[in-house]
Amino acid sequence: MVLMTIGTTNAQNDVNIGKSNIKLGSRMMTPEALWAMGRIGGVEASPDGRQIVFQVGYYSVKANKSHQVICVMDADGKNRRQLTTSSKNETDPTWLDNETIAYISGGEIWSMKADGSDRKQLSKLDGKVEGFKFSPDQSKVIILQSIPFHEIIKQNPDDLPKATGRHVTDLMYRHWDHYVESIQHPFVYEVSLNNQNPIIQSTTPIDILDGEPYECPMEPFGGIEQLAWSPDSKTIVYTCRKKTGVDYAISTDSDIYLYNIGTRKTTNLCKPDDYKAPFCDPTKTLKHQAVNAPENLKNNVGYDQNPQFSPDGKYIAWLSMKRDGYEADLNRLCVYEMATGTKRYIDWKSDVESFCWAPQKDKSALLYFLSVWHGCNNMYSVNWKGEVKQLTETWDDWTSLQLANDGKRILATRQSLSAPTDIYMVTPGDGKSKKTDVIETNIQQISFENKHILDQLTFGTIRQAWVPTTDGQQMLVWIVLPANYEEGKKYPTLPVLELPLELPDDGC
Repeated sequence: MVLMTIGTTNAQNDVNIGKSNIKLGSRMMTPEALWAMGRIGGVEASPDGRQIVFQVGYYSVKANKSHQVICVMDADGKNRRQLTTSSKNETDPTWLDNETIAYISGGEIWSMKADGSDRKQLSKLDGKVEGFKFSPDQSKVIILQSIPFHEIIKQNPDDLPKATGRHVTDLMYRHWDHYVESIQHPFVYEVSLNNQNPIIQSTTPIDILDGEPYECPMEPFGGIEQLAWSPDSKTIVYTCRKKTGVDYAISTDSDIYLYNIGTRKTTNLCKPDDYKAPFCDPTKTLKHQAVNAPENLKNNVGYDQNPQFSPDGKYIAWLSMKRDGYEADLNRLCVYEMATGTKRYIDWKSDVESFCWAPQKDKSALLYFLSVWHGCNNMYSVNWKGEVKQLTETWDDWTSLQLANDGKRILATRQSLSAPTDIYMVTPGDGKSKKTDVIETNIQQISFENKHILDQLTFGTIRQAWVPTTDGQQMLVWIVLPANYEEGKKYPTLPVLELPLELPDDGC
C-alpha cells in the first residue's frame, strides 16, 4: 500500500495550545493543531456496562512532555467528566466494581469512586508499579515490576560510581532506545480488605518467573495484555520467550504458559513437555533450518502472545505466528481447549491484530477480531465452525475492541486519515446486508475528544485507487487531496524516488 499526499501548508495560523481553547486563523491542518489534540487510550467498560473509563494524553510542545488524565462517561457518551487533575500522570484505569476505578499514579496503585472522590492508595511499593491486573475475585493482583538484570551487561564495580562504560558479554544488550540492565517480572500480591477497601499486601509476593532470566511482558512493546487471569482466579496464563543471548536475538519463538497459583507449577501450552529446540545456525536464515521444518511447525515455534481465557474458562485464545524468525509472519488466532490440550487455528486470509471473546450466550459468534484488508483495519466475527463474518466496512482503522459487558455490544476505538482516535459502540446485526456480504452493524460514536479542533479544520477528500505494477500485480494507493481541492488544478507534490525493489530470499 502506498500513501500519496497532495497539498500545501499554511504557516500563518494563530494557534493557542490547550485542551479546549485552540483557535485557528484558517481551516488548514498545522503541526500545532495536531499536537493540541488529545490522545485516547486505555478504554474499559464497567462490569454492568453502564459507564466507560478511559485515559487521555495531552501534549505540550513548549514543555516537551505529555500529561495523562483519566475520564469517565456514560455508555452512550453522555455525562463526560475528567476525574484526575493532579500534575502527575494518572494512567491504566480499570474497574474494581461498578463504582470504583483503580489506576496508577506515581508508580503506585490507587482507587477512586467513579465521580473522582474517595481516593485511596492501595499499594506501597516504592513507586515501582509498572502495570497491574486484579484477579476476578479481587483476592490477588498481578503487578509488573522491573528487577536488575546483569547477565548480558555486567554491573560496574561499586568503587567506580561515575563509570559510564558498559561491559557487554552477549546479545541482546539493547532494545530500540534502552540498554537491557533490568527486566520486567510479574509478581502476584495478596489483597486484603480493610473496611471494605482493598489493600495490597507488600510482603512475600510470588514471582511467577522466580529465578528465570527472562522478561514478561516481552520487550520491546509488550504490556499487561500479555497476561490474563482464569475466571476462577486460580491460574494465570502469560507470554514469554524463554531464551537468552544469541538464541534470543535470532528467534521469535515465544510461548504461552499456564501458571497454577496453588501448586506454583508452570505448563507450556505451545509445546510438549519433552520438546527440545533444534540447533539453529545464527549465521544463516532460519527459513531452511530444522526449526522451521514441517514436522516441527506443530510446536508453535513463532510468536505466540496476548492470551485470553474464555468466559467459562474452558478455552484460551491467543495470537500465533507459524514460523520462527519471521517477525512479519501471518498472525493467526489459536484456540486451545483446556480439557484436551488440542489447538485450533482460525483460517483467515490476513493478520489478526487483536480480539476478544464473544458472550457465552451468543451462539452466532465465538470471537470478535480486528484484521487489515485492502489497507483498512475492520471488525470481524468467527463462530465455532470457523466461519468468518465481516462486521464493519469503513475506510478507517479500528484499533481496539472488547465486550461492552451488556452481553450484546462491542466497545471499540477507531481512527482514520482524517480523524484521531475516538470511542465507539458497535452492535452486530443478525444477518448480512442486502447489498454486500457485510453484516448489518450499528456503529455509534460516543466520544468526541477533539471536536473543538476538528470543527475548525477542513480536510481533503480521500480516494482509493489500484495501479498496475511492473511485475503484473495490482497495488493499492491512497490519494489524499488537499482541502478545497479543485479538479483540473495542478498542485505541488514531493518527488518520487525510483528505487529497485529487491526482496531478500528469506522473506524477512
